[in-house]
Amino acid sequence: MFKHGQKPYIIAEIGANHNGDIELARRMIDIAREAGCNAVKFQSWDEGLFSKTVYDENKFIGDDYRDRSDYTLRSIMTEFKVTREDLRDLANYCTDIGIDFSTTPFAPSQVDDLAEFGAPFVKIASMDLVSDYMLRKAADSGLPVVLSTGFGTMSEIDHAVRTLENANCQELVILHCLGLYPPPDDVVNLANLEMLRTTFGYPVGFSDHTLGIDIPLAAMALGAVVIEKHFTLDKEMFGWDHKMSADPDEIIAICAGRDRIHAAVGSARRVLSSAEIERSTEYRRSIVAARPIAAGTEISANDIAYKRPGRGLSPNHDTLIVGRTAARDIQIDELIRFEDLGRGEL
Repeated sequence: MFKHGQKPYIIAEIGANHNGDIELARRMIDIAREAGCNAVKFQSWDEGLFSKTVYDENKFIGDDYRDRSDYTLRSIMTEFKVTREDLRDLANYCTDIGIDFSTTPFAPSQVDDLAEFGAPFVKIASMDLVSDYMLRKAADSGLPVVLSTGFGTMSEIDHAVRTLENANCQELVILHCLGLYPPPDDVVNLANLEMLRTTFGYPVGFSDHTLGIDIPLAAMALGAVVIEKHFTLDKEMFGWDHKMSADPDEIIAICAGRDRIHAAVGSARRVLSSAEIERSTEYRRSIVAARPIAAGTEISANDIAYKRPGRGLSPNHDTLIVGRTAARDIQIDELIRFEDLGRGEL
């Protein structure tokens, strides 16, 4: 499904940006498809994601949502979750309108749901990079695995890749990712894309938490075959991911940029197009007469110049001309050709 050099596969990460509203989720799916995204992705967590300790502390992970008194962590988790039945309905809706569906599993049973829902891949969240039981379950699904590496050291990424391989994972994409929402530009380190690809030998992608569209577009130019970008209809909506998500205009721009960038990156082979070859003759120089040259005159370096167009002899042939005699009268600025030359020392 994924291979190095392919047109980037763009995942609109809806996550919890539907705010628990399934009709809003459907509208987001519609817009993502119209924008040109390949897939939408949800998240299968429920209240069981956190322990009682976290709920008792009422500690929100998002910095903008710490120390809230208008609702509790448990209440917002209950409000924003999507049930298994809702996910099945959303998967069916995606099939009906022609866009891929997936959801990040947070429990082994939710990996089983992915195959049932017809998802084309399993996404392993950054938090589960170090959860071998989830990695083995993902490999057992037989689906391609998209592995996010946020928070991960090189040794942890290596361990996760080996765990998947040992569990007979048949297809893997490694996503460069940062566990910051949003990260400052100077810690994004998109050069990690090539490092991960050459180190592990798998296609790479980018799970993006940056603001705007510039960084994911740059990731595509650097070889990312998967771009995962959080998506919202309104950055000002209530919820924890909206501010750092792409809005509809931005997701449209990312998809449009994907098509141009893929076409422009092209091949590593040096190949000139026929149009470029044709144009080169007009832009390059030829050897011309710098002044009138009478027949029988020995041509010197002062008798020649180098001017457009490039339809005559290349400037690099000047040593084959200087010292030869003119076989005919050659006018100023006239292209000099080999047939215009008499004998001389070669």
